[in-house]
Amino acid sequence: MNAEADVQSSSTLLETQASSSNTSSLGLQGRSNMRRQWSLKRLSVQLVDCRKTSEMVHSSNCLLLSGRGLSSGEAERHLDKEKKSITKTKILKKHQLRYTGEKPYGCDQCGMRFADSGSLLKHKRIHTGEKPYGCDQCEKRFTHLGNLVIHMRIHTGEKPYGCDQCGKRFTRSAYLMAHMRIHTGEKPYCCNKCGKGFSQSGTLVTHMRTHTREKPYGCDKCGKGFSQSGSLVTHIRIHTGEKPYHCKVCGCSFISSSVLKLHQKIHTGENLCFCDQCGKRFTQSGDLVRHKRTHTGEKPYGCNHCGKSFAQSGSLDNHKRIHTREKPYGCDQCGKTFSLTRSLVTHMRKHTGKKT
Repeated sequence: MNAEADVQSSSTLLETQASSSNTSSLGLQGRSNMRRQWSLKRLSVQLVDCRKTSEMVHSSNCLLLSGRGLSSGEAERHLDKEKKSITKTKILKKHQLRYTGEKPYGCDQCGMRFADSGSLLKHKRIHTGEKPYGCDQCEKRFTHLGNLVIHMRIHTGEKPYGCDQCGKRFTRSAYLMAHMRIHTGEKPYCCNKCGKGFSQSGTLVTHMRTHTREKPYGCDKCGKGFSQSGSLVTHIRIHTGEKPYHCKVCGCSFISSSVLKLHQKIHTGENLCFCDQCGKRFTQSGDLVRHKRTHTGEKPYGCNHCGKSFAQSGSLDNHKRIHTREKPYGCDQCGKTFSLTRSLVTHMRKHTGKKT
């Protein structure tokens, strides 16, 4: 039923009845009053708003106050006021859910709950695999419109978020927030094992693997495991022989940019570490620390099976395989396995015919 038509028809009827009651006889006036009372009981106004809510029904009590009808203009203003009031109530209720923690909308696939129906609808695309938003540049598709907008910046080169400290720009606000911690020194993510702080949660996740010794990224050539995917990518170049990073001074090539940067210190002399015992130079402080153990005889890494100690953690890992009989490095030619990478390299020469 059309709300405005109902309001106009009810107002017109009531105005007609009022006009006729002023000009009729007493008998006609009594009959008009009866007709008016009957109309008041039967008339109702329904307001349906498909934009904000599924259905809102407004009874005649809002329009016919104390048995007195409203004019068409008054009725429209009253309906607009009530409509805004109901809409504000809906928005307020949705807003309050953020603070109350109430999540009335549940996923029938995994049970995850949400504060509003829109979030549930987006979540369900994880289960259905629906990706309604497609990139017209590369045909990649996304479940959320916001992700498509961010993706499009790869093609357009747009970087709307800029650092007011150094001017560096980013495609996402989250990247800018993480970058700003370089300037502020903020490290909100702390390791519960050693207390070390990090500016990004991903860096903390990677760090935790130093405590758990988890190495989820494995090489399919030799079986060696790594705590970071980037380390695996670099390692695979050992097998492929790829060395994409070149020194502009001497022409030497390296498997990673970090190794190239360390090499360049030899030419520049920048931040080189010197051993105060023998004068040997190192590009990394960690290498210098390990080297000094050759002078001090320190062996901080002990085997919990036999008590043997080692100067480096890697040497301890290799030693432990004697006890566990683990042989993670396999030959892809004959299937033979080895406990050490150097043993596998030596074995591979039988297949390749290389002497060194």
